[in-house]
Amino acid sequence: MSNQVTDPTVVPLRAPVPLASVQGTLALDLQPRFDPPDPVVPHGRAAADVIDIEQPLRRGLEQWARRYTQAAVEIVGGDRPVSQLLRWSSREVYENLDRRAQLVAHAGRHQPGQGRVQPVRPKVLGVHACFLSRDVVEVSAHVRYGERSRALAARFEATHQRWCCTALEFA
Repeated sequence: MSNQVTDPTVVPLRAPVPLASVQGTLALDLQPRFDPPDPVVPHGRAAADVIDIEQPLRRGLEQWARRYTQAAVEIVGGDRPVSQLLRWSSREVYENLDRRAQLVAHAGRHQPGQGRVQPVRPKVLGVHACFLSRDVVEVSAHVRYGERSRALAARFEATHQRWCCTALEFA
């Protein structure tokens, strides 16, 4: 079917524009993969890591990041006060969490951080870390809200003998 007007008595309001084959979408390669992805590269390093990291450090950081992201989604949902992550968050992350908690509380007509009855509570299902250095880690987290999923991305930097979240993005 053509986008051209065929009736000479009809005056088009706009000039016809050809449509791109991927208009409004991401250009993705949808060809099937027949080989499973390789989760480990040579030397025992995880595929996403920039440097080699020993497994105990990785596991410890991923467990800690899981607890941090669980607390962050509970803060935004109104179950926890934002002050619980003050020690482990940069000023920007702390203020962003507080702003998000205020917005959700206003929309839901409740007080942030007071706990509330919710039909569904968020649960962090998975956390993956990418070590950029021994002191800088970027983390992705899969959060489930009932049947819906969200993603979080965070950057943690080691300062003063503890990890501090310097960036946190909700998607």
